[in-house]
Amino acid sequence: MSGWRFLLSKRWAGYLALTVLFAVVCVFLGNWQLARRAEAQAEIQRVDNNWSAEPVPLAEALPTLDSFDESQKWLPVVMEGEYIQEDELLVRTRPRAGMPGFEVLTPLQLADGTVFIVNRGWLPTGSAQDAPDVVPSAPDGTVTIVARLKAGEPSLAGRSSSGNQISTIQLHEVSERLGTDNYTGAYGLMISETPEAIDPRPLAVIKPPRDEGPHLSYAFQWYVFAIMAFIGLGWAARQEFRAVNIDDPAERKRAAARATKQSLKTRSDSEIEDEILDNAR
Repeated sequence: MSGWRFLLSKRWAGYLALTVLFAVVCVFLGNWQLARRAEAQAEIQRVDNNWSAEPVPLAEALPTLDSFDESQKWLPVVMEGEYIQEDELLVRTRPRAGMPGFEVLTPLQLADGTVFIVNRGWLPTGSAQDAPDVVPSAPDGTVTIVARLKAGEPSLAGRSSSGNQISTIQLHEVSERLGTDNYTGAYGLMISETPEAIDPRPLAVIKPPRDEGPHLSYAFQWYVFAIMAFIGLGWAARQEFRAVNIDDPAERKRAAARATKQSLKTRSDSEIEDEILDNAR
């Protein structure tokens, strides 16, 4: 089968199909990376908009117990109530700076009887047990809390609660566990409490960095892989064309020219000069 007719074979149809499939997968992964980048940019925008905003009353930000919009993430809210310290919970498996630890959730009962879950901060795992060595007590009596809104977390399959420890901040489950009328759309990451507790508070949340990650470069890499797949297919087709048409005089002439060119590339300057001198004699 001379010329390019070999490209019409089932074998080359299979090669083309595999190349197209590979390219489609690469484009899909590239698009996925761009979507991840868009999510990261949206998160950066929420931090920029809300982190340093003036606190708004909780009832204004969340008019119903299940209210919350993702655009409100990190928005500071202010509320007044009393901590229910006997119902305090610890969220396990919360690493920070490479150290294992817990987050402290203390329910805050508001004047209307509803309960808002306040994340008072992070504590390291204790030295002798799978729990903090000491959990600082929250202030008694009426306190004014400023906290950042954050959506509740999903349930984790196969994870169970044990004592006062839970595996995830699933607000509906927390509400059922406490038997109280809780806000279930969002909880709060504490910024401040007035009056302050006597004991040093758990470590506050750190402001997220303005970093969208390497998603854009990864997306470009996947798109380049898709293009390279077709380049590789073309190179393979060209190589087979040369092998199939090896008896063609024109192809033999081109093969000889390529061999000569390759030989000149691999020979040193001194070898070329010696050949020129030999031919001149």
